Amino acid sequence: MRKNMQESTKAGYKIIAVDDEEGIVDSLSVFLRRSGYDLVGVTDPLEAIELVRNEHFDLMILDFIMTPIHGDKVVEEIRKFNKELYILLLTGHKDLAPPLETIRKLDIQGYCEKSDKFDQLLLLIESGIKSIEQMNEIKRINTELSDTYEKLEKAYLDMVQTLRYTVEAKDPYTRGHSDRVSAYSVLIGKYLKLSDEDLRTLEVGGLFHDIGKIGIPDSILLKESKLTDDEYSEIKNHPSIGAHILCNATIFQDIIPIVKHHHERYDGKGYPGKLKGEDIPYMARIAAVADTFDAMTSKRTYRDAMPLETVRAEIERCSGTQFDPEIAKVFLDILDNHYDEIKEIQDKFKA
Repeated sequence: MRKNMQESTKAGYKIIAVDDEEGIVDSLSVFLRRSGYDLVGVTDPLEAIELVRNEHFDLMILDFIMTPIHGDKVVEEIRKFNKELYILLLTGHKDLAPPLETIRKLDIQGYCEKSDKFDQLLLLIESGIKSIEQMNEIKRINTELSDTYEKLEKAYLDMVQTLRYTVEAKDPYTRGHSDRVSAYSVLIGKYLKLSDEDLRTLEVGGLFHDIGKIGIPDSILLKESKLTDDEYSEIKNHPSIGAHILCNATIFQDIIPIVKHHHERYDGKGYPGKLKGEDIPYMARIAAVADTFDAMTSKRTYRDAMPLETVRAEIERCSGTQFDPEIAKVFLDILDNHYDEIKEIQDKFKA
């Protein structure tokens, strides 16, 4: 089998592309070289598995329909010995993509349809590299942490602030938003009578819930006009990207369910996992209410903040569909009887 083997020189990252059509591998090589990348191109999926087993790669571009095995089987084999490889799946058509359950189970970070221009693929690669950079930085910091509690706590707080500021510099809307979501989540948790440990998880999870936006292209994240369907699909990747960024740091394990699942819906129509009801992590269900409340009560480039009466009615209407009904009930009680605590948060963290 023909293969074109070159190490990536852009940012020192290694990319492997796997497609049983030699012409696709050649086209990818030409396009990515013009974009500043080099890669290892392989036409035999079985050979690709062995390459990943024996060499280090940061990102894989993988065709789905191949012989002798399809892309999902390639990923299934690779995940047995490599959980960290960032994988982008290519499909000839959306209808030919593997089911969402398979994509979630195998931790495939994204997929797109094949195109002669490769523009969408380039955006996904750039997003992937940003995620890998952040993940590697967290791994580096994690290996340097001292065993002493004091140093661990300081490094923990430093990482929280550093990564938060990185996202806030990229997305102005996030400035203040994450602080408020964190504070609202803790407030809800207090009225749910959660433990101090759980409240701490809600606090940090709220601060970090949008960290995955670091991997969303600025052209989409900062767009003021209406997003296209493809752009909205890209935005919906940020919970999975955030979870991938944090997955190697032991100290972040408790907040990953919040980061990954704060856009799930109680009726199962959310993302990225379409989890339903109590299958959604409890802390994520709390953060979902806090996140939505702040989104509705914040001024955006395309609309003003919604009136409180409208927001309250919307939360009540969506109880049991978008939101856990128990959590929605507690938050509605806070709005009705403890609004001074909401106002205190808003005054402290003004947009």
